[in-house]
Amino acid sequence: MSWARRAGIAGVALGAVATTVALERMSVGRSVRREARLALDAAGPYGTLRGTPGSAVTEDGAALYYEVEEVGADTRPVAPRPGAPAPGPLPAAGGPEPAGDGPRGAEEPTVVFCHGYCLHQDVWHFQRAALRGRVRAVYWDQRGHGRSGRGRRLRDGGEPVSIDQLGRDLKAVLDAAAPQGPLVLVGHSMGGMTIMALAEQYPDFVARRVAGVALVATSAGDLADVTYGFPATAVRAVRRVVPGVLRALGSQQDLVDRARRVAGDVYAGLVRRYSFGEPDAVDAGVARFAERLIDSVPVEVVADFYPAFAEHDKERALAVLNALAGALPVLVLAAERDEVTPAAHSDRIAAALPGARRVVLPGAGHLLLLERPEEVTRS
Repeated sequence: MSWARRAGIAGVALGAVATTVALERMSVGRSVRREARLALDAAGPYGTLRGTPGSAVTEDGAALYYEVEEVGADTRPVAPRPGAPAPGPLPAAGGPEPAGDGPRGAEEPTVVFCHGYCLHQDVWHFQRAALRGRVRAVYWDQRGHGRSGRGRRLRDGGEPVSIDQLGRDLKAVLDAAAPQGPLVLVGHSMGGMTIMALAEQYPDFVARRVAGVALVATSAGDLADVTYGFPATAVRAVRRVVPGVLRALGSQQDLVDRARRVAGDVYAGLVRRYSFGEPDAVDAGVARFAERLIDSVPVEVVADFYPAFAEHDKERALAVLNALAGALPVLVLAAERDEVTPAAHSDRIAAALPGARRVVLPGAGHLLLLERPEEVTRS
């Protein structure tokens, strides 16, 4: 056998060995990362707090899941779900029947928490833990998120979700879970937009019932101008193709899930990058919890909601809130390093509501609820 041929065979053999070793290392690496993620899921209590379940049915048949916690209720975790990447099925329970919307008064308010895009009610974990038993609170899942249904129009391939629809969804939840007494509405990101949509469509209801509003890391419009830290021209080009890509991926959820698993650390790094202002300072369990929250939302739901943000414009809703400025305390809470809904958007909201209290958390990112929970709760 010639030297050249032996060298060629040896090269092929060495290449095969190297490839095998590389594949084994990749497999081991993925296995180790998977085990680490499972360990973080099991160790942390995040997302284990539960209240009394109920559901509100919307105009298009979406069953919106909510939970109520009463003053003095048991503050121990109920039915913990360690390691579960997504909420379980909707319990067969309903909320109280609406009994008319009583006016604001001296009685203690019900605090209603509205979560953001690609999250669900458990994102309020730290605020929920701090407030359990101290206030009457309602936590709910936006349509298509968590344990809530999508509604007939989305299931049947109708028009995408609008922010106005979310405002009507919130009204249905309020009618079912808090039919009487004053309300304090707290909304993060898309949840804040939902509150604005409620105010625009039901100004008389807001004037009668709402005793306070907190708009957290949210926007009243012009979200198409957000660049997420990239050049504006590149972002505009990407935005043109994103809706079609999301629709195509909506029917390939298994493929998306596999891609997330293969991407591993890269995907987790992106979640950290856009969730937190100081990613390296965030507890690993909390960062993993954020990843689980985002993972729980199907791609088809992501696609359903995406077009709504380019169209979102709630300047008129701010006029409604401003008209109630003397009687309606408003908190506008922003995160200094938020690249999803930049602090400048909160500045614009505060400018339209001169009576609002504006707070900016230095160094915080979009998921300030998880990154700086004590400061958010105190605010």
